[in-house]
Amino acid sequence: MTLKYFIDRPVLSAVISITIVLGGIIGLVSLPVEQYPDIAPPTVMVTTSYTGASAETLQNSVIAPLEEAINGVENMTYMTSSATNSGTVSINVYFKQGTDPDMAAVNVQNKVSRATGSLPSEVTKVGVQTFKRQTSMLKIFSLYSLDGSYDNKFLSNYLKINLQPQILHITGVGELVVMGGNYSMRIWMKPDVMAQYGLVPADVTEALAEQNIESATGAFGENSDHTYQYTMKYRGRLVTPEEFDEIVIRALPDGEVLKLKDIAMVEIGEQEYAYAGTTNGQPGISCMVFQTAGSNATEVIQEIDALLEEARKDLPEGVDIVELMSTNDFLFAYIGEVIKTLIEAVILVILIVYLFLQDLRSTVIPLIGIIVSLVGTFVFLSFAGFSINLLTLFALVLAIGTVVDDAIIVVEAVQARFDVGYRSSYMAANDAMKGVTSAIITSTLVFMAVFIPVSMMGGTSRTFYTQFGITMAVAVGISALNALTLSPALCALLLTPYVDENGEERNNFASRFHKAFNTAFDTIIQKYQHGVFLFIKRPWLTWGTLILSFVILVFLMQNTKTGLVPDEDMGVAFINVNTTPGSSLQHTLEVMDEIESRVSTIP
Repeated sequence: MTLKYFIDRPVLSAVISITIVLGGIIGLVSLPVEQYPDIAPPTVMVTTSYTGASAETLQNSVIAPLEEAINGVENMTYMTSSATNSGTVSINVYFKQGTDPDMAAVNVQNKVSRATGSLPSEVTKVGVQTFKRQTSMLKIFSLYSLDGSYDNKFLSNYLKINLQPQILHITGVGELVVMGGNYSMRIWMKPDVMAQYGLVPADVTEALAEQNIESATGAFGENSDHTYQYTMKYRGRLVTPEEFDEIVIRALPDGEVLKLKDIAMVEIGEQEYAYAGTTNGQPGISCMVFQTAGSNATEVIQEIDALLEEARKDLPEGVDIVELMSTNDFLFAYIGEVIKTLIEAVILVILIVYLFLQDLRSTVIPLIGIIVSLVGTFVFLSFAGFSINLLTLFALVLAIGTVVDDAIIVVEAVQARFDVGYRSSYMAANDAMKGVTSAIITSTLVFMAVFIPVSMMGGTSRTFYTQFGITMAVAVGISALNALTLSPALCALLLTPYVDENGEERNNFASRFHKAFNTAFDTIIQKYQHGVFLFIKRPWLTWGTLILSFVILVFLMQNTKTGLVPDEDMGVAFINVNTTPGSSLQHTLEVMDEIESRVSTIP
């Protein structure tokens, strides 16, 4: 099959391009949208708690056995661990890029299960949680009291019951981190009273373990001649502080019963008192929502926003939800700028093409080539598992000036045939393609050979820039396919010699403008030729310029700052404050209040 086959069958050529465009539209609709490709290595988090234990105790009794068991898990690169004086333990296990995160979580869980026997019984009762750690944060919002009528305990409880389960049900939400503790039954023991009765905290925990339980009570009449059988019911775990007050601690010698309310104060409080949150100066609980890999960040955030807007209608009076940060704000702003640049680039390319080709029909053919190449690229992005992100969009912007070249070559070649006397568009297109086919294929392969090796880089850079390089290469490859099929067919159908019915060059406004432009451009070409001859006659000047350029290049490369990606203005500022070690929560709150009062004065 020769290229003449596509010129003779323009419908087939059009169908090929239309199929590419339709596939690209389908891919464009289905592709996930995110800021950058997922470059973070797969991470698995292991968490547990040991109530009342210090950080040193946690390090020796919990972290050490877990790290010893986890160390050496398949494809692991390194791990980090942290412990707090509030009794919480966190271990992050990092894996090689490309590791299946699901299998990594399973392997870590298997390792953790081996260390269970070495952990304190209090930790095994609570359990050790293992889950995939998501690094792509989508949104931060806060549930807060407008007038301070509700405290953090109520807000945290309300959020965990009414909002957290619904948000986690949204497809694409991988994790929801609530920056606040759960409510719990707090028993504040009175040491002086307990000393009078010779009691220690273990006596209280023993009484709780015996009387605050769920147990199987069995049934009556299982092995009898009675007509009915009755299942026994037991109240089970206690719920209210009043029920806990009645727990029997000890029977006294005088016949009285010592109850929990006699030696302790029972109330519903927070599980931990190591955290306090405010929003706009009022009690508030903040939430961070993380994304699962491969999900559409834009759609996930929109679903979360819709859910929060619906939940806002049922909030108690004096409670509101405020958005603290959303990836969509920056993402939409950036993508909007990229699309604006994309449109501007297309317009400029078309104007320049029209200025030099000097024919409206000749301009339409490269324009169609741009559309087919850019839209068709999304087909490959979908099959390759890429996403619509800042890198792929930037690649498409850069590709505009390249994908138009192949179509321009075809049109220029046909116009050149008209300039030497061809009057048949069909013959001009056929002869033109014989001369430029090898040039189009060669230049396309050379261009693709420059960008494809990007996918062979190692480490994070490969993951980050592969989508950029491959997007550029695919766009140019599609432009070459379009230039070899649809462009020559359109040339045979649309282009005509720029002469009137008498065979003479047309004399209208466009013709006069083009003559003036060509005259001015020929003058520039002559001056350019004089400059080229100057370098040809003085070879030392050519080599000197080359050496000087190389020296400047080396100097700039050594003195220019390096980085994976440039810093972006996300519209959000985070302030991290560390107070003196050992500072209480109350002291830290006083420091934060002072910082908040100063920050609030910034315009």
